[in-house]
Amino acid sequence: MTNNALIDTDILSYYFKGDPTVVKNFEAYLEESSSIEISIITYYEITSGLLAKNAMKQLEIFESFISENFIVPLTERSCKISAELYSNLRQEGQSLDEIDLLIAGIAIENDMTLVTNNEKHFDRIARLNVENWKQYVL
Repeated sequence: MTNNALIDTDILSYYFKGDPTVVKNFEAYLEESSSIEISIITYYEITSGLLAKNAMKQLEIFESFISENFIVPLTERSCKISAELYSNLRQEGQSLDEIDLLIAGIAIENDMTLVTNNEKHFDRIARLNVENWKQYVL
């Protein structure tokens, strides 16, 4: 990996479930980097899902994890990038979930590699670097 990683919601979920490949990749990444970075969108997705399940203990664990790591914000620039991605995909007759477009915009704005298991969704975005930490070990 040549730049910082932005961890997508699915990979973060695998991490918290203890997936051995994902956990090894987090450990390897943290040998080179000082923290894990997630988007504010991923923060929203995880938090809303845990609240909906009334999973307060898991929410406490997640909040503790967040306090030691970094949330990358949504900005006006990342929103504009996401809007351009939406427009381009729509003109090509394709679509992508708006949440995924916002995450992609954040990754592109910050020159980050998006770490996701949803490669099929994100591979359609040429400007986006994508890695899958579920499928292989760094």
